[in-house]
Amino acid sequence: MPMITIEIKEGTGFICFDNPRRRNALSGELVDDVIRALKDLEEKKISVVVFRAADGASVWSAGHDVKELPLSRRDPLGYFDSLERLLRAVQIYPGAIIAMVHGSVWGGACDLIMSCDIAVGDETCSFAITPAKLGLPYNATGILHFVNRLGLNIAKEMFFSADPVSADRAHRIGILNHLVSSGELYDFTMGLASRIGSRSHLSIAVIKEQFRILSSAYPISPETFERIQGLRRQVYDSHDYEEGIQAFLEKRAPVFTGE
Repeated sequence: MPMITIEIKEGTGFICFDNPRRRNALSGELVDDVIRALKDLEEKKISVVVFRAADGASVWSAGHDVKELPLSRRDPLGYFDSLERLLRAVQIYPGAIIAMVHGSVWGGACDLIMSCDIAVGDETCSFAITPAKLGLPYNATGILHFVNRLGLNIAKEMFFSADPVSADRAHRIGILNHLVSSGELYDFTMGLASRIGSRSHLSIAVIKEQFRILSSAYPISPETFERIQGLRRQVYDSHDYEEGIQAFLEKRAPVFTGE
């Protein structure tokens, strides 16, 4: 069964997550489907793409498929990880990508929201970034997505607490560009997409690339990069990481020891 559906309506491309059995988890298979869809829409010169979940979904996406994370002693979010490939595909797409959010957003899917150009949500949506619940060492690129969008103090609170951020607060702190009622969500998003689609496609593509380059213009020394990787390795080689993954798979609360 397909995990996504694709539709082009009035010049806007819609990629709909439609794998309710797995709560739209960003598995390797689903990610590959989305990346192929983005390439196809780019070839069709679709300048605005909307990510959404199927009608009636209570979870927009559960995030990275935890069953696909390595158990230990390997970087769970390396450069070629499925989530990382998806985020890069979104960032380099030569047009606007809008997240239309109905339902809860968890883990790596929250990073996907941060990587989209615009986010519109309704009162049902919430957002939680949850590596601290799994003992997972999040990567520097992903952390930067949150810092750029929300600022340092809000990003720290989200990562440290792993608590869901409500729709209203998500709008106040900048996760959402717009918060509308569920009955208005589709029409509002469609109207925004149509207005963007009427602008210069070339101008938007070039400006988006400038945003991408400038937002990542934080030079660090090779020594600092190696230290970051070494710190992350301490986590994914640890008992806490192994315990977090096992506890999730066994559907129990983890017992972290800090070792």
